[in-house]
Amino acid sequence: MTGVRRVDVLVVGAGPAGLATAARLAAAGAGRVEIVERETQAGGAPRHSAHGGYGTLLHPLTGPAYARLLVTATRQAGATVRTGVTALDWAGPLALHTLGAEGPGTITARAVVLATGARERPRAARLVPGTRPAGVYTTGELQQAVHLYGQRIGTRAVVVGAEDVSYAAADTVRTAGATVVAMLTDLPGPQTTPARAADSRLRHGTALLTGTTVAELLGHGRLSGVRVRHRDGRTAVLPCDTVVFTGDFVPDHELARRGGLALDAGTRGPAVDGALRTSRPGVFAVGSVLHAVESAATAAREGAHAAGAVLDHLTGIDHLADAGRLSGADRADAVPLLVDPPLRWIAPNRVTPADRLPYVLRTATRLTRPVLRVTQNGRVLHRERLWTAVLPNRTLRLPAGWTHRVDPQDGPVHVSVLP
Repeated sequence: MTGVRRVDVLVVGAGPAGLATAARLAAAGAGRVEIVERETQAGGAPRHSAHGGYGTLLHPLTGPAYARLLVTATRQAGATVRTGVTALDWAGPLALHTLGAEGPGTITARAVVLATGARERPRAARLVPGTRPAGVYTTGELQQAVHLYGQRIGTRAVVVGAEDVSYAAADTVRTAGATVVAMLTDLPGPQTTPARAADSRLRHGTALLTGTTVAELLGHGRLSGVRVRHRDGRTAVLPCDTVVFTGDFVPDHELARRGGLALDAGTRGPAVDGALRTSRPGVFAVGSVLHAVESAATAAREGAHAAGAVLDHLTGIDHLADAGRLSGADRADAVPLLVDPPLRWIAPNRVTPADRLPYVLRTATRLTRPVLRVTQNGRVLHRERLWTAVLPNRTLRLPAGWTHRVDPQDGPVHVSVLP
């Protein structure tokens, strides 16, 4: 793989978003479509998510089966999937330096799609004090250890978090033959469906400690317990030999940052419009690098949507080249799409009148049947009441039927909530 190689579309990351993008592009005749993936196997997080819930209601799949299905479909469509290859840095506006088993190389493309995903912040990034004993995991590390490598963990685990991924981690702990002695969250309650939370309590006897944080990790050599602090200041020690830090996802945005792409302050991922175009012409971003973290189905839908924009970009390049004026000047203008507290972020976070991709957003506090309002310079573009409660760390969706009312010359668009 040494030297310079040329492709039509280079996709970085072989999770659901990257695979769906590449599959549609290859099937549509976009030319040479190639994915590079730093892991030794393609498929992303579903590879080690052995629980169900993937696929469709008519054809439910486990995570590994879903990953295999996506990889097979991508290869059958004609895309090349190269694993064990890391994209190190940019070598030009649409070129990347890479490193794989065959050595260093450079790949140039007519379009680049960043599908680098997200990661959970580990214990160190969360500034949890204490010693450095064995037995400390994130959800991804735990699932890989148990489902990919068949490793033994401990016997008594504490799960930090109470959202969907936290309950998936608790299931993995039990699969490994260990007991979940407690789940804890600094929020007032679980951030999952009531049925899932009740099932964990009733079937497994798992205590849920709300308004509680990890104050210290204890033990030398092997974890012996965690000291927790309750909201009222009381502390206690939970004896355990395993702790799993879940949630608190951040985008894997290193390539975007090193490339000087504009980042959104809320999501911390690349800023994109409804066509998933970044601030650099010819560079697109899809999946959890935009919003950490959504479901595999959402990532795959975004990948298929972005493929259409990439095809439009490639066609535009051909037309401009024929006219002798190849540039990125044909890119549609976009205005910032901002959220007002208690909303935390929204993606996409730039908007043009032509955008049609639904938006995903998050709130920092529980909202009971709120009214979503979209405004631009005092004009109300959209208003709707939600008929269910909205929880932190759970997705809230906003349709895009109002975007044709956006005036590109009238400043930012704001999304707010009313009681």
